[in-house]
Amino acid sequence: MKRLSLPFFCILSLVIVEILSAQSAGITNLTIYGLKGPSGVGMIRLFENPPVVPGIKNVTVEALAQADLMAAKFIAGEAKIGILPANVAAKIASSGKHIQVAAVTGTGMLSLLSADEKVRRIEDLKGKTVEVAGQGATPDYVFRRILIAKGLNPDKDLSLRYALAYPEIAQSLIAGRVSIALLPEPFATMARSGKPSLRQIGDIQAEWMHAGGSGNYPMTVLVVDADFAKAQPETIRAILNALQASIEWVSANPVEAGALVEKHNLGLRAPVVSAAIPRSNYIFITAGEARPSLEALFKVFLEFAPASIGGALPPDSFYLK
Repeated sequence: MKRLSLPFFCILSLVIVEILSAQSAGITNLTIYGLKGPSGVGMIRLFENPPVVPGIKNVTVEALAQADLMAAKFIAGEAKIGILPANVAAKIASSGKHIQVAAVTGTGMLSLLSADEKVRRIEDLKGKTVEVAGQGATPDYVFRRILIAKGLNPDKDLSLRYALAYPEIAQSLIAGRVSIALLPEPFATMARSGKPSLRQIGDIQAEWMHAGGSGNYPMTVLVVDADFAKAQPETIRAILNALQASIEWVSANPVEAGALVEKHNLGLRAPVVSAAIPRSNYIFITAGEARPSLEALFKVFLEFAPASIGGALPPDSFYLK
Protein backbone atom coordinates (compact mmCIF):
# COMPACT_ATOMS: atom_id res chain seq x y z
CA MET A 1 0.00 0.00 0.00
CA LYS A 2 1.24 3.44 -0.90
CA ARG A 3 1.73 5.92 1.88
CA LEU A 4 -0.36 9.09 1.57
CA SER A 5 1.71 12.25 1.60
CA LEU A 6 1.49 14.95 4.26
CA PRO A 7 0.30 17.54 1.69
CA PHE A 8 -2.59 15.23 0.79
CA PHE A 9 -3.69 15.07 4.43
CA CYS A 10 -3.42 18.83 4.72
CA ILE A 11 -5.61 19.34 1.68
CA LEU A 12 -8.09 16.72 2.92
CA SER A 13 -8.26 18.41 6.31
CA LEU A 14 -8.94 21.77 4.73
CA VAL A 15 -11.75 20.30 2.65
CA ILE A 16 -13.33 18.70 5.71
CA VAL A 17 -13.08 21.96 7.64
CA GLU A 18 -14.74 23.83 4.78
CA ILE A 19 -17.57 21.28 4.65
CA LEU A 20 -18.12 21.40 8.39
CA SER A 21 -17.99 25.19 8.38
CA ALA A 22 -20.56 25.34 5.61
CA GLN A 23 -22.83 22.94 7.47
CA SER A 24 -22.48 24.86 10.75
CA ALA A 25 -23.24 28.12 8.97
CA GLY A 26 -26.42 26.55 7.60
CA ILE A 27 -25.63 27.46 3.99
CA THR A 28 -26.79 24.24 2.32
CA ASN A 29 -30.47 24.79 3.08
CA LEU A 30 -31.98 27.99 4.40
CA THR A 31 -35.53 28.85 5.46
CA ILE A 32 -36.63 32.47 5.46
CA TYR A 33 -39.40 32.73 8.03
CA GLY A 34 -42.36 35.07 7.77
CA LEU A 35 -45.55 35.44 9.79
CA LYS A 36 -49.10 34.78 8.72
CA GLY A 37 -51.38 37.80 8.67
CA PRO A 38 -50.40 41.39 7.85
CA SER A 39 -46.73 40.95 8.74
CA GLY A 40 -46.25 38.52 5.87
CA VAL A 41 -47.78 40.68 3.16
CA GLY A 42 -44.70 42.73 2.33
CA MET A 43 -42.58 39.64 1.67
CA ILE A 44 -45.23 37.76 -0.30
CA ARG A 45 -43.25 37.77 -3.54
CA LEU A 46 -40.57 35.71 -1.80
CA PHE A 47 -43.17 33.02 -1.14
CA GLU A 48 -43.92 32.92 -4.85
CA ASN A 49 -40.28 33.13 -5.97
CA PRO A 50 -37.73 32.33 -3.22
CA PRO A 51 -34.55 34.30 -3.82
CA VAL A 52 -31.43 32.75 -5.32
CA VAL A 53 -28.59 33.53 -2.95
CA PRO A 54 -24.84 32.81 -3.03
CA GLY A 55 -23.78 29.52 -1.51
CA ILE A 56 -27.29 28.24 -0.73
CA LYS A 57 -28.50 25.19 -2.62
CA ASN A 58 -32.09 25.36 -1.41
CA VAL A 59 -33.95 28.43 -0.13
CA THR A 60 -37.48 28.04 1.18
CA VAL A 61 -39.91 30.56 2.64
CA GLU A 62 -42.30 29.55 5.43
CA ALA A 63 -44.98 31.48 7.31
CA LEU A 64 -45.49 30.74 11.00
CA ALA A 65 -48.82 31.33 12.67
CA GLN A 66 -47.60 33.43 15.61
CA ALA A 67 -44.66 35.56 16.67
CA ASP A 68 -44.00 33.40 19.73
CA LEU A 69 -43.38 30.39 17.44
CA MET A 70 -40.84 32.48 15.54
CA ALA A 71 -39.22 33.59 18.80
CA ALA A 72 -38.90 29.96 19.91
CA LYS A 73 -37.11 29.08 16.66
CA PHE A 74 -34.57 31.87 17.12
CA ILE A 75 -33.99 30.96 20.76
CA ALA A 76 -33.47 27.30 19.82
CA GLY A 77 -31.07 28.28 17.03
CA GLU A 78 -33.33 26.84 14.33
CA ALA A 79 -34.07 30.16 12.61
CA LYS A 80 -31.34 32.15 10.90
CA ILE A 81 -33.54 34.86 9.40
CA GLY A 82 -37.17 35.88 9.91
CA ILE A 83 -39.74 38.54 10.74
CA LEU A 84 -40.55 39.56 14.33
CA PRO A 85 -42.19 42.44 16.19
CA ALA A 86 -39.44 44.85 17.22
CA ASN A 87 -39.99 44.44 20.97
CA VAL A 88 -39.86 40.64 20.72
CA ALA A 89 -36.53 40.86 18.91
CA ALA A 90 -35.17 43.13 21.65
CA LYS A 91 -36.38 40.73 24.35
CA ILE A 92 -34.67 37.75 22.69
CA ALA A 93 -31.42 39.71 22.34
CA SER A 94 -31.56 40.70 26.01
CA SER A 95 -31.66 37.02 26.99
CA GLY A 96 -28.17 36.51 25.54
CA LYS A 97 -29.18 35.14 22.14
CA HIS A 98 -27.00 36.95 19.60
CA ILE A 99 -29.52 38.17 17.04
CA GLN A 100 -29.57 41.42 15.10
CA VAL A 101 -32.13 43.63 13.41
CA ALA A 102 -31.29 43.88 9.72
CA ALA A 103 -34.18 46.09 8.58
CA VAL A 104 -37.59 47.46 9.44
CA THR A 105 -40.20 45.93 7.11
CA GLY A 106 -43.38 47.62 8.31
CA THR A 107 -44.22 50.79 10.22
CA GLY A 108 -47.33 52.07 11.97
CA MET A 109 -50.65 51.41 10.30
CA LEU A 110 -53.18 51.76 13.13
CA SER A 111 -56.62 53.35 12.89
CA LEU A 112 -58.90 54.44 15.72
CA LEU A 113 -62.41 53.72 14.44
CA SER A 114 -65.65 54.85 16.04
CA ALA A 115 -69.39 54.41 15.56
CA ASP A 116 -70.05 56.68 18.54
CA GLU A 117 -71.39 60.05 17.37
CA LYS A 118 -70.02 61.75 20.49
CA VAL A 119 -66.42 60.80 19.71
CA ARG A 120 -64.80 63.21 17.27
CA ARG A 121 -61.36 63.61 18.84
CA ILE A 122 -59.08 61.44 20.92
CA GLU A 123 -59.87 63.68 23.89
CA ASP A 124 -63.54 62.60 23.56
CA LEU A 125 -62.59 59.06 24.64
CA LYS A 126 -62.88 60.04 28.31
CA GLY A 127 -65.42 57.72 29.93
CA LYS A 128 -65.55 55.46 26.86
CA THR A 129 -64.54 51.85 26.26
CA VAL A 130 -62.03 51.13 23.49
CA GLU A 131 -61.27 47.65 22.17
CA VAL A 132 -57.51 47.57 21.57
CA ALA A 133 -55.71 45.17 19.27
CA GLY A 134 -52.79 43.50 21.05
CA GLN A 135 -52.42 43.81 24.80
CA GLY A 136 -48.78 44.32 25.76
CA ALA A 137 -47.77 44.80 22.12
CA THR A 138 -46.83 47.86 20.08
CA PRO A 139 -50.41 49.08 19.40
CA ASP A 140 -51.21 49.01 23.13
CA TYR A 141 -48.22 51.05 24.30
CA VAL A 142 -48.23 53.46 21.36
CA PHE A 143 -51.89 54.21 22.12
CA ARG A 144 -51.19 54.66 25.83
CA ARG A 145 -48.40 57.12 25.10
CA ILE A 146 -50.75 59.09 22.80
CA LEU A 147 -53.52 59.14 25.43
CA ILE A 148 -51.13 60.50 28.04
CA ALA A 149 -49.95 63.20 25.62
CA LYS A 150 -53.63 64.16 25.19
CA GLY A 151 -54.04 64.51 28.95
CA LEU A 152 -55.87 61.21 29.49
CA ASN A 153 -54.93 58.57 32.04
CA PRO A 154 -55.33 55.24 30.17
CA ASP A 155 -55.99 53.38 33.42
CA LYS A 156 -58.54 55.81 34.90
CA ASP A 157 -60.13 58.08 32.31
CA LEU A 158 -61.31 55.35 29.93
CA SER A 159 -61.53 51.59 29.69
CA LEU A 160 -59.18 49.67 27.42
CA ARG A 161 -60.36 46.16 26.56
CA TYR A 162 -58.27 43.38 25.01
CA ALA A 163 -60.82 40.58 24.78
CA LEU A 164 -60.90 40.01 21.02
CA ALA A 165 -58.54 38.98 18.24
CA TYR A 166 -58.04 41.35 15.32
CA PRO A 167 -60.60 39.77 12.93
CA GLU A 168 -63.16 39.55 15.75
CA ILE A 169 -62.74 43.24 16.54
CA ALA A 170 -63.45 44.08 12.90
CA GLN A 171 -66.55 41.87 12.85
CA SER A 172 -67.75 43.29 16.17
CA LEU A 173 -67.46 46.85 14.83
CA ILE A 174 -69.48 45.84 11.77
CA ALA A 175 -72.14 44.13 13.90
CA GLY A 176 -72.34 47.00 16.40
CA ARG A 177 -71.14 44.94 19.37
CA VAL A 178 -68.12 47.27 19.68
CA SER A 179 -68.42 51.00 19.10
CA ILE A 180 -64.77 52.14 19.34
CA ALA A 181 -61.64 50.18 18.48
CA LEU A 182 -57.95 50.55 17.67
CA LEU A 183 -57.07 48.28 14.73
CA PRO A 184 -54.12 47.72 12.39
CA GLU A 185 -54.44 47.17 8.67
CA PRO A 186 -55.89 45.25 6.93
CA PHE A 187 -58.47 44.74 9.68
CA ALA A 188 -59.32 48.45 9.81
CA THR A 189 -60.11 48.29 6.09
CA MET A 190 -62.15 45.14 6.69
CA ALA A 191 -64.24 46.94 9.32
CA ARG A 192 -64.75 50.07 7.22
CA SER A 193 -65.73 48.02 4.17
CA GLY A 194 -68.36 46.20 6.20
CA LYS A 195 -69.61 49.38 7.88
CA PRO A 196 -68.83 52.52 5.87
CA SER A 197 -70.36 54.76 8.57
CA LEU A 198 -67.37 54.09 10.85
CA ARG A 199 -65.26 57.21 11.33
CA GLN A 200 -61.52 57.42 11.73
CA ILE A 201 -60.65 59.46 14.82
CA GLY A 202 -57.44 61.40 14.38
CA ASP A 203 -54.28 60.03 12.81
CA ILE A 204 -52.55 57.61 15.16
CA GLN A 205 -49.25 57.77 13.30
CA ALA A 206 -49.16 61.59 13.37
CA GLU A 207 -50.23 61.61 17.01
CA TRP A 208 -47.37 59.26 17.84
CA MET A 209 -44.88 61.78 16.48
CA HIS A 210 -46.58 64.58 18.41
CA ALA A 211 -46.25 62.41 21.54
CA GLY A 212 -42.48 62.18 21.15
CA GLY A 213 -41.94 59.49 18.54
CA SER A 214 -39.09 59.66 16.04
CA GLY A 215 -40.76 59.14 12.69
CA ASN A 216 -43.32 56.40 12.29
CA TYR A 217 -43.03 53.57 14.82
CA PRO A 218 -41.71 50.18 13.58
CA MET A 219 -44.18 47.31 13.67
CA THR A 220 -42.06 44.51 12.20
CA VAL A 221 -38.35 43.90 11.70
CA LEU A 222 -36.24 41.40 9.80
CA VAL A 223 -34.03 39.59 12.32
CA VAL A 224 -30.89 37.58 11.57
CA ASP A 225 -28.73 35.23 13.58
CA ALA A 226 -25.62 37.34 14.19
CA ASP A 227 -23.12 34.50 13.70
CA PHE A 228 -24.80 33.50 10.44
CA ALA A 229 -24.82 37.11 9.23
CA LYS A 230 -21.11 37.47 10.02
CA ALA A 231 -20.24 34.22 8.24
CA GLN A 232 -22.47 34.82 5.21
CA PRO A 233 -22.68 38.57 4.48
CA GLU A 234 -23.35 38.03 0.76
CA THR A 235 -26.27 35.73 1.58
CA ILE A 236 -27.78 38.31 3.90
CA ARG A 237 -27.25 41.08 1.35
CA ALA A 238 -29.01 39.06 -1.37
CA ILE A 239 -31.98 38.33 0.90
CA LEU A 240 -32.26 41.97 1.95
CA ASN A 241 -32.25 43.03 -1.70
CA ALA A 242 -34.93 40.48 -2.53
CA LEU A 243 -37.07 41.56 0.43
CA GLN A 244 -36.80 45.22 -0.50
CA ALA A 245 -37.82 44.39 -4.07
CA SER A 246 -40.81 42.41 -2.78
CA ILE A 247 -42.00 45.26 -0.56
CA GLU A 248 -41.71 47.75 -3.40
CA TRP A 249 -43.58 45.37 -5.74
CA VAL A 250 -46.38 44.88 -3.19
CA SER A 251 -46.87 48.63 -2.83
CA ALA A 252 -47.01 49.06 -6.61
CA ASN A 253 -49.20 46.01 -7.31
CA PRO A 254 -51.84 45.68 -4.56
CA VAL A 255 -54.26 43.56 -6.58
CA GLU A 256 -51.65 41.00 -7.62
CA ALA A 257 -50.16 41.01 -4.11
CA GLY A 258 -53.56 40.34 -2.56
CA ALA A 259 -54.03 37.34 -4.82
CA LEU A 260 -50.65 35.92 -3.77
CA VAL A 261 -51.42 36.42 -0.08
CA GLU A 262 -54.57 34.32 -0.45
CA LYS A 263 -52.78 31.77 -2.65
CA HIS A 264 -50.07 31.19 -0.04
CA ASN A 265 -52.53 30.88 2.84
CA LEU A 266 -51.44 33.81 4.98
CA GLY A 267 -54.91 33.93 6.52
CA LEU A 268 -56.24 36.98 4.65
CA ARG A 269 -58.62 37.34 1.72
CA ALA A 270 -57.31 38.88 -1.48
CA PRO A 271 -59.86 41.75 -1.79
CA VAL A 272 -59.23 42.94 1.77
CA VAL A 273 -55.45 42.84 1.35
CA SER A 274 -55.58 44.66 -1.99
CA ALA A 275 -57.77 47.41 -0.56
CA ALA A 276 -55.61 47.77 2.55
CA ILE A 277 -52.16 47.91 0.94
CA PRO A 278 -52.39 51.62 -0.01
CA ARG A 279 -53.25 52.39 3.64
CA SER A 280 -50.51 50.14 4.99
CA ASN A 281 -46.91 51.10 5.54
CA TYR A 282 -44.91 48.24 4.11
CA ILE A 283 -41.45 49.73 3.86
CA PHE A 284 -37.80 48.75 3.86
CA ILE A 285 -35.47 50.70 6.17
CA THR A 286 -32.00 49.44 7.02
CA ALA A 287 -31.20 48.89 10.69
CA GLY A 288 -28.82 51.82 10.93
CA GLU A 289 -31.31 54.25 9.42
CA ALA A 290 -34.16 52.87 11.52
CA ARG A 291 -32.34 52.93 14.85
CA PRO A 292 -33.78 56.30 16.05
CA SER A 293 -37.36 55.18 15.44
CA LEU A 294 -36.70 51.79 17.04
CA GLU A 295 -35.19 53.38 20.13
CA ALA A 296 -38.12 55.82 20.41
CA LEU A 297 -40.45 52.82 20.45
CA PHE A 298 -38.29 50.89 22.90
CA LYS A 299 -38.36 53.83 25.31
CA VAL A 300 -42.16 53.56 25.42
CA PHE A 301 -41.86 49.87 26.26
CA LEU A 302 -39.40 50.82 29.00
CA GLU A 303 -41.96 53.29 30.33
CA PHE A 304 -44.86 50.83 30.52
CA ALA A 305 -43.31 47.35 30.64
CA PRO A 306 -39.48 47.35 30.94
CA ALA A 307 -39.23 43.56 31.13
CA SER A 308 -40.87 43.23 27.73
CA ILE A 309 -37.62 44.34 26.04
CA GLY A 310 -35.18 43.14 28.70
CA GLY A 311 -35.10 46.23 30.89
CA ALA A 312 -32.78 48.39 28.79
CA LEU A 313 -32.22 49.72 25.30
CA PRO A 314 -30.50 47.14 23.06
CA PRO A 315 -26.75 47.72 22.56
CA ASP A 316 -25.00 48.75 19.33
CA SER A 317 -24.47 45.09 18.44
CA PHE A 318 -28.25 44.66 18.08
CA TYR A 319 -28.19 46.62 14.82
CA LEU A 320 -26.70 44.92 11.76
CA LYS A 321 -24.05 47.10 10.17
